[in-house]
Amino acid sequence: MPLDVHRLRAHFPSLASGIAHFDGPGGTQTPDVVGHAIAATLTGPLSNRGRSVLPEQNADYAVAEFRGAFADFLNADTRGIVYGRSATQLTYDFSRHLSRSWGPGDEVVVTRLDHDSNVRPWVQAAERQGAAVRWVGFDPETAELNLDEVKQSLSGRTRIVALTAASNFVGTMPDVPEIAQLVHDAGALLYVDGVHYAAHEAVDVLALGADFFVCSPYKFLGPHCAVLAASPELLESIEPDKLLPSTNAVPERFEFGTLPYEIMAGATAAVDFIASLGGTEGGRREQIVSAFAAIDAHEEALQEKLESALAGLPGVVLHSRAAARTSTLLLSFNNHRAVDVSKFLAGQNILAPASNFYAIEASRTLGLDDDGGLRIGLAPYTSDDDVQRLIDALTEFLEV
Repeated sequence: MPLDVHRLRAHFPSLASGIAHFDGPGGTQTPDVVGHAIAATLTGPLSNRGRSVLPEQNADYAVAEFRGAFADFLNADTRGIVYGRSATQLTYDFSRHLSRSWGPGDEVVVTRLDHDSNVRPWVQAAERQGAAVRWVGFDPETAELNLDEVKQSLSGRTRIVALTAASNFVGTMPDVPEIAQLVHDAGALLYVDGVHYAAHEAVDVLALGADFFVCSPYKFLGPHCAVLAASPELLESIEPDKLLPSTNAVPERFEFGTLPYEIMAGATAAVDFIASLGGTEGGRREQIVSAFAAIDAHEEALQEKLESALAGLPGVVLHSRAAARTSTLLLSFNNHRAVDVSKFLAGQNILAPASNFYAIEASRTLGLDDDGGLRIGLAPYTSDDDVQRLIDALTEFLEV
C-alpha cells in the first residue's frame, strides 16, 4: 500500500510552520496523536505503579503497553525491553554493567563508522579495566565498513563488539547478520546501535543477531527517550548496581527511579501511528513491517530525485555511497563550507544542519575533520515539494 503523504502530514502540527525539515536523523517531527497520549497520561489520574486504584493502574498500564509496543516494533521479548532516557545513557549504563568482569588481556571492538555514543562508552570502560581496544575502519570512497578488518579484530579474547546498524552520518548499513555470526563464533557479544536504522527499516532483532539493540523513539516520530532490547536470559546474567529496595526482576532492574509514564505512553503512540500506516491486515507487528515497506518506497523515490539533481550541481561531493544505506545523504562542497550552505538554506525555511553529528571518527575518516558536512535526511512526512525546494535553493546558492 503506497504511503499517503498528504494524510500523514495532516497529523504534524509543526509542518504548518512552512519549514521543510531535512533534520530527521537528529530527531523527527512529532504527530498529534503522540502529544495527545502524553497529555492524557500526564493529566491522569496518575500515580506510582500499582494495582489497587485507578491512578496506580494507569501507571502500570503505561509501562506494560510500552513494553508490548516495542516488543512488536523490534520483534523482541516484552521481558527484554528496557526503558532509557537516551541511547547514550543506556550504552554508558551497559558498558559499566558489562565491563565489571573485564581485565587485562580482554578486548573490545569499535568502529569508525559509529556515532560516538557507541564508541566512547566502550573505549572508556576498556581503559578503566585495562582491556585493549581494537578499531575497525571503513572505506572513505565507498563508505562501506571493512569486513576484513572485522574478522581480523576478533579473537578468543574479544568480549564485545559495538556496531551501528546504520550510520547516522552517511547512512551506511553494514551486514549486521554476517558480522553477528563472526562475533558469536568468536564467543563475544554484539551491541548494536540501531538509532538511525530503526527510523528507516523494520527492525528484527532476532534476524539481525544482535545481543543488545538500542534505539530512540524520537528518531521515528516519538518523544525523547530510548529503548534497549535483549533476551531476558542475557539480562538475567547481568547484575547492575541498584537501590536495595528496588526490584531485581528484569527488565526493571536496569531502570533506575520512577519511570516517566507519560513519555512511555507517547512512545507507544508513535509505534501505533507507524503501524497505522501499514493498513489493517494482520497484527501490529505485521502492520509495522508493511508500514516500513511503504516508507522505504516513498523515501527511495525522493532520494533518487534528489541524488539525480545533486549530480548536476557544481562542486557537490556526496559521501553517502554504500550499496546498502538509508535515505540520509552527507554532502560537502569544493568551494564552500557546509555551515554556510546550511545557513543559506535556513534563510529559505529549509532545515538541513551541518555538523559531525557526533560521528566524529567518521567525519575524520572522510577528511572532513571535526566540522563534518551538510546532512540531508528524508522522513515519512517529507514531500516532493520539500525536495524540490531544497534542490532549487542549493542550485541558487551554488550558481550565485
